Amino acid sequence: MTKTTDFGFESVPEEEKQQRVDGVFDSVADRYDLMNDLMSGGLHRLWKRFTVEQSHVKPGQRVLDLAGGTGDLAKKFAERVGAAGTVCLADINASMLRIGRDRLIDAGYLASAVQCDAQKLPFRPDAFDCVSIAFGLRNVTRKDAALAEMRRVIRPGGRVLVLEVSHVWKPLGPLYDAYSFNVLPALGKLVAKDAESYRYLAESIRMFPSQEELKLMMERAGFDKVDYFNLTAGLVALHVGVKF
Repeated sequence: MTKTTDFGFESVPEEEKQQRVDGVFDSVADRYDLMNDLMSGGLHRLWKRFTVEQSHVKPGQRVLDLAGGTGDLAKKFAERVGAAGTVCLADINASMLRIGRDRLIDAGYLASAVQCDAQKLPFRPDAFDCVSIAFGLRNVTRKDAALAEMRRVIRPGGRVLVLEVSHVWKPLGPLYDAYSFNVLPALGKLVAKDAESYRYLAESIRMFPSQEELKLMMERAGFDKVDYFNLTAGLVALHVGVKF
């Protein structure tokens, strides 16, 4: 029997999801950062700054930023680890990775850029001090496999950080739904010329595990001391797992 997974509210064969996700990001890559600013009112920059602060990364350490897209989080890590450290920007989508690589170079950072699948990382065990993935895990077909790979490639004592749009405080639910399913597609059509990709975004958020469910998934993947922070009334959550 063919295994299926979610693509927004639609159920699709597992092997088809990545192709369709690629289509979404190929379409929106050039306007991705602008749309993030518009959709979040600029708050995504604060969420990412908080993520870097919670990483406890020090100068000279090694960081892998998965689904790193246009490189804004990788740039913050590069500033933190300094010239003696290394940051690897990774993304499965070539269009996004190209933009992120070029922006890091333009900013004066020689971070490596690797096109790879989060479910099958091409790195040795214990290769990094920290692994981050921001707003990318929900697009991964087999999230459990990706979490296991993240744990494999961090050293003992290292941290994995998962920043993701999550389940908002319940009283705000109706307002959030109205915004997600009406404003987001309209904004996507106006700015990115693509309403469907932002309709998928809204649907993919609803299909993503809750804060407690993701915490349990990380514990099942072998992480210790898993905790999470609700940001902006649970609109976004940062999960942190340690490998002992």
